[in-house]
Formats: sequence, structure tokens, C-alpha cells
Amino acid sequence: MSSFFIRNDKPQKRKFNGSQRGKLKSSSTKNHKKSSNAKDEEIESDSELEEKDLSEYSSDEETAQEKKIRLAKKYLEQLKAEEDGDAAVDDDDGAAGARDVVADRLKHDFLEQKGKLHLEIADQYIVPDPSDVTVLRGHKLPVTCAVVSSDDKFIFSASKDASLIKWSVQEGHKVHMIPGVKKGNKVKQVGHSSQILALAISTDSKFLVSGEQKRLVHVWNPSTCQLIHTFKGHKDAVTGLAFRKNSHQLFSCSNDRSVKVWDLDQMCYVETLFGHQDSITAIDSLTRERALTAGGRDGSLRIWKIVEESQLVFHGHTGSIDCVALINESSFLSGGDDNSLCLWSVMKKKPLITYKNAHNGEMNANSSNEENWISAVASLQHSDLIASGSKDGCIRLWKCGPNFKSLTPLFSIRVVGFVNSLQFSKDGSFLVAAVGQEHKYGRWWRIKEARNSVCIIKLRKS
Repeated sequence: MSSFFIRNDKPQKRKFNGSQRGKLKSSSTKNHKKSSNAKDEEIESDSELEEKDLSEYSSDEETAQEKKIRLAKKYLEQLKAEEDGDAAVDDDDGAAGARDVVADRLKHDFLEQKGKLHLEIADQYIVPDPSDVTVLRGHKLPVTCAVVSSDDKFIFSASKDASLIKWSVQEGHKVHMIPGVKKGNKVKQVGHSSQILALAISTDSKFLVSGEQKRLVHVWNPSTCQLIHTFKGHKDAVTGLAFRKNSHQLFSCSNDRSVKVWDLDQMCYVETLFGHQDSITAIDSLTRERALTAGGRDGSLRIWKIVEESQLVFHGHTGSIDCVALINESSFLSGGDDNSLCLWSVMKKKPLITYKNAHNGEMNANSSNEENWISAVASLQHSDLIASGSKDGCIRLWKCGPNFKSLTPLFSIRVVGFVNSLQFSKDGSFLVAAVGQEHKYGRWWRIKEARNSVCIIKLRKS
């Protein structure tokens, strides 16, 4: 059978301990005794029995009902907030507009949940002006990763200097900094003591997580930047983190070749997934209980189906696969050190399209195609717009063709240095890049003229 589908077919044994057997036995004995003494008991009426049953189970039913009401109110509040953000209209038009907003949002959420939402918006974007690029400097060493909060108001960045910084998007300045912990310091400090290689933030911006070279995963409160918890378990550097959308389920990957699943509601470890033959370099996840990983030098991409306890395996790159990003639940892209971009479908174990020499050094005459590794990719989820970064002095934006069977370059944005991570804002109004003098995973090259920084690139539409 093809290695595309790998499933754990070991039969599951049902656990049934002695204490449970004892309880069942004792309860049946009690019931027998009760039936033998039924003549001496007073028989209850049907109405009394119904009242008794309702009193026993009403609390549970009310709890479930209250939960449904709470979630519905929360959803309506989100819709109302979006509606209030629109331009004011008269009462008649306002009522119709409110219905349209609700209908559009429900349709959008339904298609997104089913993985069928696809917005064709790439052609609307135009080349940004140099003034549209805001450079934020605060890290001493190369910036390895950056993430955007769900409300697009804040950016969190991390670096090889072990520091973590919270930035304001609107004001363009530092809000809070968690410096790295220095060795031999007698004063107890909170923070990382080694290079931070991965960041992720939950959909509701309740949790921020960071992974470091010394195998730890820290959980932070994004609002206060206070440490909440620390996860231990990986045996090597943590290289990637991803939250499942609209949940607090966290996936982490590492150089120890494993993927771990964590539950942040309970602050506990769930399970470990094995399959890659080399260090895992990147991870991503969307709404479904699945994770996408890149296996670096083992040349494979894997989709881990948690519920089904199986995985899908994909091959296509000729070198190390260094970055991945999900476009929707059925399509994704990857980049590698062979300077190629690949578009994939979960239904095919080979890429739908491979764009070779994606970064050709057009803005850096000193770089060669062999050196221009694809070090970062990003997608504006559920759309046809993607981005890629390398060390050739530019970030490139691309349009995905129909059914993701073609790639068309749109334009390039000049950025000097290694582009170590990319992420679009939720509304697609800007792109965030983590830039450094070195690659996030090593020191193969060093670009002296580059600045270790976070770049906010405002994206314009025609």
C-alpha cells in the first residue's frame, strides 16, 4: 500500500477495571434487594417520578443551554462590532444592512469551516511605495519570528538574543520587552535563556507561546506579557509552534523529529506524534484537528490527522523543506533550499505546481540562485495571495491560479537581509516580516549591511 496513507490499525482494548465491575455488581444486588422489599414501600405516582427526574437532570440541561446562549451572544456581539464599524446609515437601510452583515458573516464562516472559502483578491494589490515600509528596531541579534494579534493591533517578535518584544502597529513603537535571561545572574528573571525560534498566538489572543533552543515552550499573557506556564518535553530545540484555529490546542515541533500536542485550557501535555526522519523545520494548522509539518532534510511534508490517528505524506522538493503555510483546509504551499515554491493539494502526494528559481536575485546581484533559499512563506488564508522571502534582498508576492495549478509573480518589495518569517494581517492590509543578518537556523552567511528588525509593509489596493 502507498505510504501516502499511514494509519495505526492496532486494535484498541477497552479498559474495564475491577472497581467498576464491583460497582455494577453491588448496584445490581441493591436493586434486587429493593425489588424484594417493594411490598413494604410506598409506590410513587407518575407525576412525582417526572418531577424527580426533572429535578435530577435539569441542572445539566440548563448548563448546556446556558453555554449555547453564551456562545450565541458572543457571536452576535462580534457581528454587532463589525456593523458598528461601518458607515452610519438611516434606520431602514440600517436594518437591511444588519441582516446583510449577518448573512454574509454566516456564509463566510460556513465556507471557511468547510474549507471551501476562496477569495480572488490578488489582482487588486499594487506595488507599495518605499514609504509604506515601517522598520522597527529593538533586537540586538537576528529576528527569527514575528506574529500578529487577531485584532491586528499588536506584533510580537523574537530573536536570537532571547528577547521578546511587543509592538504597537498603529504607533510603530515598542510597548513591552521581555529581555533574555543572562547566565550566572543571581537575580531570578523570567524569560528565555537561549535563542527563540518560534512564536504563535491563539485566535482569541488569550495565549502567546514561544519556543526556544533549550527545548522549552513558554506560555504568556499577551496583554500583560506575564509568564503563565512552561511546557517541558521536547529533547531538542523547539522549531515551530501553531494553534488550531478558534481553540487552545497547541502543536509544537522540534529538532527531535517529533510533534507534540498540548491543551492550554488544562495546561497539560496530550500526546506525541512520530514519523519524520529528520529535524522538523516548520508547522501550521487551521480549523480542523490537523497539523502540517515540514521535515527538513528528510524531504517530506506531513499532515497529521489527530482524530483519525493517521498521516498523509508528500514529496516533491529536491532539497531541505524549510517553510510551510496552509492556504485553506485542502491546499498549502512550501518553500525549500532548492529555491523553489510548491503548491499542494491534500488529494495529491506530488505538488500541483513547482516554481523553480522563485527568488532570482533581481535586487541583489551578489547572490546566486543556489544561495537564495526560500526561508519564509505566508498565505492570506482562504485567498489567492501568498508571499515568500529569501536572502536575495526582496519579498515576493504571488497570485495562485485557478485550482492552485499555477503561480504568477505580482511584485517584489525590497528588504535587505534574511527574511526569517512572514505573516499577513487578518484583513490583508499589511504584511509583517522578521528580518536578520543571518538565517534563523544557522550562520551559513552573514549580510553585514542588513538590519535586525521587524518590517511592517502596508499593502495597497488599486
